[in-house]
Amino acid sequence: MSLPEHILTGYKVLDFTHVLAGPSATRLMVEMGAEVIKVEFPPAGDVSRGLPMIKDGRSGYFLQQNRGKKSICVDGKTDAGREILDGLIAQVDVVMENFAPGAADRLGIGWERVKKINPRAVMCSLSAFGQEGPLSQQPGFDYIAQAYAGVTTMIGEADGPPYFPLLGLGDVNTGVHAACAIGFALLHRERSGKGQYLDISLLDSYYHSHELNVQVYSASNGGIEPTRSGLHHYAVCPLGLFKGVEHYLFIIALEPQWKQVCVAIGRPELCDDERYSTNTKRLDHQEEVNQLIQDWIDTKSSDEEILKALQAQRVPCAPVLSIAETVREPHLRERGTVRTVTDPKFGEVDLPGMPLRFSDYPHNIPLQTAHLGEHNVEILTRMLGYKADKIQELYEASVLHENPAT
Repeated sequence: MSLPEHILTGYKVLDFTHVLAGPSATRLMVEMGAEVIKVEFPPAGDVSRGLPMIKDGRSGYFLQQNRGKKSICVDGKTDAGREILDGLIAQVDVVMENFAPGAADRLGIGWERVKKINPRAVMCSLSAFGQEGPLSQQPGFDYIAQAYAGVTTMIGEADGPPYFPLLGLGDVNTGVHAACAIGFALLHRERSGKGQYLDISLLDSYYHSHELNVQVYSASNGGIEPTRSGLHHYAVCPLGLFKGVEHYLFIIALEPQWKQVCVAIGRPELCDDERYSTNTKRLDHQEEVNQLIQDWIDTKSSDEEILKALQAQRVPCAPVLSIAETVREPHLRERGTVRTVTDPKFGEVDLPGMPLRFSDYPHNIPLQTAHLGEHNVEILTRMLGYKADKIQELYEASVLHENPAT
């Protein structure tokens, strides 16, 4: 299938990543038109090929993160395999990996070797804790970095245990950070002619998400120690979850919106009540403020009635939707935030859409998912000039692998 031109058309990425964080970065790049060559190692390739849902041998997880990427499956521990990888490194713009620190060097694809082969290459290493520092050699996943970053401690009831979110916030957020860094490194290369090395970590990306907590703790000399506060925010009032008729409802009112809340709930006299005139004072009476809003909500017959009254006064609010409801939400559908794709093996499935939009290029371009090693012949022929007999020898020597069932 010939794809339309996009903002990264012409750029080549050699992708050694697996599971989620790294593939999130290269997924964004392939959605923007880059040719992403996904290098998988035998016998099974990316472990996410075995993650649910599985239909007709295809993983929905793998499909979501790797559509549009070309798959080669090479035994990089063999001399012939290393020769293939060296040849590809010499021709690409970006090399990306998310192994544990040190593993890329042991595989012969570390930065020192990459820049020797291709000084113009941008290399990005993505890990849990970064390439150096006391924690760098520890194994880690999204939730492990989240715990170290002081994020998990902010989730849950004030007097209860911490919770964790059931989605890949850290992995995907770190993938976005990596894609951002790669884009700017390529821009710098256009000006300087030089590639460079990028060290991106889940821990750094998670910590970067603290908008209030760290500076509040520091500025108060430890007098304020942010922690989880259940349904309502510890530093803004009102800001939190209220029990609606069909859903919990999120309502946020910063200083400018307080008067709008008062009008919306039919209590305009509260606008002039000195007890509630500033955020600090409302925090002093947080329980009262929240109860005033909840009492008003309890008089209504539907969430729609509640939300319409708040929206009429421009109060930021939303129902807490289930996953099933998000898939059907008209706004998400119209924008392509939820998109339906059809895979020849997996069938029809709803997936999150491409979050980046460009005025001069199409959104949600059609992409297909490769089986393990599907593009061995194409890549070795087109990019390395290998002949059919040599490729066949590499298959027979188990340097190249392919599994059409995946």
